[in-house]
Amino acid sequence: MSDTMATAPSPGGAPKVSSVNEAVIRIAGNSQDGIQAIGGFLARLAGRSEQEVMTFMTIPSTISGGPSIFQVRIGSGEVLTAGDEADVLLAFYQHSYEDHIGSLKKNGIVLYDTDHVEPKPEWQKDYHHVGIPISSLTIEAIGGTAKDKGKNIYALGLIARMFDLNVTRLEKLIAERFGGKDESIVKNALAAFHGGYSHNVSNLLETFRFSESQKREGHQVVMNGNEALGHGLIAAGIRFGAGYPITPWSDIMELLRRELPKYGGTFVQCEDEIASISMALGASYAGRLAVTGSSGPGISLKSEGISWAVMAEMPLIIVDVQRGGPSTGMPTSVEQSDLYIACFGGHGDAPRVVIAPANVEDCFYTAIEAVNIARKYNVPVLILSDQAIATRIEAFLEPNLEKVCQNISPDLSPVPDFKPYDLSTPDGIVPRVVPGTRVNSGKYPIATGLEHDEMGHPTASPKLHMQMTAKRRKKLQALAATLPVPKIYGPPEGNVLLVGWGSTRGPICEAVDRARAGGDSISSLHLRHLNPLPNGLDDIFSGFHHVFVVEMNDEGLYGQGQLATLLRGRYADARIRSISKTDGLTWKVKEILAAVKTKLSSNGEVVKAV
Repeated sequence: MSDTMATAPSPGGAPKVSSVNEAVIRIAGNSQDGIQAIGGFLARLAGRSEQEVMTFMTIPSTISGGPSIFQVRIGSGEVLTAGDEADVLLAFYQHSYEDHIGSLKKNGIVLYDTDHVEPKPEWQKDYHHVGIPISSLTIEAIGGTAKDKGKNIYALGLIARMFDLNVTRLEKLIAERFGGKDESIVKNALAAFHGGYSHNVSNLLETFRFSESQKREGHQVVMNGNEALGHGLIAAGIRFGAGYPITPWSDIMELLRRELPKYGGTFVQCEDEIASISMALGASYAGRLAVTGSSGPGISLKSEGISWAVMAEMPLIIVDVQRGGPSTGMPTSVEQSDLYIACFGGHGDAPRVVIAPANVEDCFYTAIEAVNIARKYNVPVLILSDQAIATRIEAFLEPNLEKVCQNISPDLSPVPDFKPYDLSTPDGIVPRVVPGTRVNSGKYPIATGLEHDEMGHPTASPKLHMQMTAKRRKKLQALAATLPVPKIYGPPEGNVLLVGWGSTRGPICEAVDRARAGGDSISSLHLRHLNPLPNGLDDIFSGFHHVFVVEMNDEGLYGQGQLATLLRGRYADARIRSISKTDGLTWKVKEILAAVKTKLSSNGEVVKAV
C-alpha cells in the first residue's frame, strides 16, 4: 500500500490496520456495471473529507458498452496524477482480472468476484488475492429479483470496510445519487452497500486508514472538468449558448441547458454544428456574449463561423473538448491533436485566442478569463480542454463566488459617435457598442464577414484590406504583451526543461519531482496561453540544454508534435524537441521519464534517476 506509515496489531486474528497517506484503487469491469459510479462515490467522498483526489477512466465508444475502468487516487497530501500503478484492483470479470493485473503494484491486493473470476496460479505469488462472491452476495443482500444489479454498490461497501471510510457520508452520497427515483431503489442501494460493508474481511491481511488530512481554509468542492467549465461560464456571465451533442462536450451542453434558465439564460440544442455557431454568433452580435462548443469533428464544421467572428470582430466563446482523431476517431479516448485547428482552423488570416486549462479547478477560472478576453478584444476565444480533464474528478477550494461572478449585460448608454473598425487605435482594440445603442451622430455602422471600412461597409480596397488585417493581428499582439510569463516548476536553469499544456501538467510535475529526488537536473513549464504565446519564453528556454515538449499527439512528418512545432516556428530553437504519444491514454510518470532517458541517451548523456 502506498506510503504505509504505521501498522497496529489487531486482536483475535483480525486484519492489522495500517495508516496510509494515499491509495490508488482501480475498478475494472463493464460499463454497464456502474464502474464510474463506484469511482465517483470514492472521489466525492475524498473531496468532502478534505483529501486530495484525482481520477482516470476509460469507457467504450460503442452503444452496447464493453470493458471499462475507473481509477481513483486518494491522498492526504498533494495528488498530481491518478497514479501509474494501483494498490488495489477490484476485478468483476475474468477479462478485468487478466487485462489489468499488470497495472497492480507487486504485493498489491486483487479483490475479485469469485462468481466470474478464476485466479491464475502464477500470479498468486506476486499479488495478494481476496476472492468474494460479489454477484451472488449482492442478490442475497437485496433480493433475488434484482439479480446482481447493484453489485457495484456492494463492492463499494467492501472498499469502504477495507479503507475504514466514512459510512455516514457514503450513505448520504448514495441517497443523493439515487434521490428522485423510486424509494425502493434508494433502499436497495443502501442494502447492497451495507451488505458489502458488513462482509467478513478476515481473509484480508490488512485493512487501511487514511492519515489525517491537512486542514484547509474554506470548503472543498468536487467535480469533473466539464462541470467546472460549465459553472465557470455561468459565473463569468454567459447567459446564452447553442450546441449540438458530441462526446465528450455533451456534458457541458447538458449542464448549461439545465442551469442557464435558473439565471435568466437560455441554451438551445440546434440541428447541427453550423447552426449552433451561427446562433451563438447572432446572440453575441446582439450584445449577449454566447458560448458554443464541440469536439474535433464539430470544430471542423464551425470553422467558417469562427472565421466570420474574426473578420466581424465578434466576441465568442468556443469550447473544444478534444478526443482521439481524426474523423470520429476514438470518441472516448484522450488526445491533444486539435491545437492546429484551434489556432489556424479556417480560411484566410484569421487570428484567434486559444487557452488550455491545466486541471479541473483551472477549467472554472479559464472560462472566466476567456469571457473577459473575448469582451475586451472582440475576438473568438477557444477553450481547448481534453477528454482527460473533462471526465477527471478533482477536489479544490470552493471559489469565492461573490468575488468572481460578474454581470456582462450589454450597456445601452448613448454614444456620440462610433466606428466599430476604427483604424486610429494603435493596438487595434475598439470598445464594442451593441445594436440598440443610440449613436448621437446618427451614423450607424454594420457588421459583415466581407472586408470592410471603418464603419463596416464592404470594400475591395487593397489598402484597407492590409490595414484591417494588421488591425486584427495587432489585437492579439497587444494581448500577448499582457500575459503573465508562466512560472517554472523547479530551478530556473538546468539540463532539461519539460514543457506541457492541458492535462499533462500533473504527470510532468510528478516526473520532475521523481527525477530531481534521484539527482537529475530537470524542471518543467506549463503553458495555458497557446495563441498568442506569452512573451519571454525564449529567456526561459535559454537556461536549459534541452527543451522537451510533452504532449498527446503524433510527432508529425518532421518529428515534432503540434505545440513543439509552434514553439520551434516561433523561436527557431533546435533545442526544442518532442515527446509525444497517441495511445489514447493519459501520460504515466514512468513513460515521461523513460522518454527523457531515451532522448538524452541518444545524445550520449548519462541519466541517473530516469
